[in-house]
Amino acid sequence: MKTSFRRTLKTACAATMAAGLLAFGVSAASAHVHVDPDDPAAGGSTHLTFSVPNESPTAKTNKLEVSLPTDTPFNAVSVKPVEGWTSQLVTSTLPKPVTVAGTTVTKAVTSVVWTSDAAHQIGQNEYQTFSISVGILPDAGTTVTLPATQTYTDGTVVKWDEKTVEGQPEPAHPAPSFVTTASDDAAMASTSSASATPAATPAAAAPAAAKASGDGGSTAGWYGLAAGLIGLAAGVTALARTRPAKSN
Repeated sequence: MKTSFRRTLKTACAATMAAGLLAFGVSAASAHVHVDPDDPAAGGSTHLTFSVPNESPTAKTNKLEVSLPTDTPFNAVSVKPVEGWTSQLVTSTLPKPVTVAGTTVTKAVTSVVWTSDAAHQIGQNEYQTFSISVGILPDAGTTVTLPATQTYTDGTVVKWDEKTVEGQPEPAHPAPSFVTTASDDAAMASTSSASATPAATPAAAAPAAAKASGDGGSTAGWYGLAAGLIGLAAGVTALARTRPAKSN
């Protein structure tokens, strides 16, 4: 499946979900900070969109910091501009060297910080989205956790960094995360393999059908011949009975 198609499909699904939430009256301000990747396929790049609601009844959100992984670092990070917000990419030395796409990486972007001007802070019943482009994504099945720190104008700091454990209640401040999927190449190879698998066709049954037809024809021929002989014998018998006996 091509990347463009995957992204189009996921964008359509996201739009449908958003419309459903609005239809049921669910406001963005009641949600947690979360992340949506447009294509989480391993080995590729993706756009990560963070949705940040303002949950304070009195203060506004004026800063957001997102931490990026250091055990599976991204070798490329870029930021989409947001009106009224400045962004900063923070590069740090990794705890230990990591190999990414065959290259040993010792430094990487470890966080992105957005800061608002006074006119564009996130107010009550409002939310803002922040997007970055990252790559290369780690192996399929990897959970990429992206802790976020939200700062308010009254000095309140909310850390969205709690781990979500399957089978347990969601924590109060879950860290944004997503799970990588199979690479586009692997998905295409799987699809091609499935398409190339031969399926049973009517032609495959043709020899058996022909044999059955042939056997049926032979059997019918023998039955016809036997019936003919029986008929002939019956005729001879009848003829013999109708002939007058010879006088002595």
